[in-house]
Amino acid sequence: MAVLVWIIYDISDDKMRGKVSKACKRYGLERVQKSAFLGRLEASRFDELTEKCRSLIDEEVDSVYLFPFCQEDFKRVQVLGQGFDRKLVNDELLAKFF
Repeated sequence: MAVLVWIIYDISDDKMRGKVSKACKRYGLERVQKSAFLGRLEASRFDELTEKCRSLIDEEVDSVYLFPFCQEDFKRVQVLGQGFDRKLVNDELLAKFF
């Protein structure tokens, strides 16, 4: 069963940050902010992406947050202020998730 997933990161090294971004894209996630991705993944793919990110970062200085949500919980998400980066996210993309 697929779950909705947020991936948010703070990675100091440009090369590693790029690799994490590419991994998120390869797993079918959509960029919604410069360091945030959103999408649907099967549970096993979520675990794979978790391990991929772990292998790419320096856990002493970097952070990657991987948040799985069930559909019911995701519907309760509140977006305040500017929300998504409109250069990256259009209404068609938002309709997939909200």
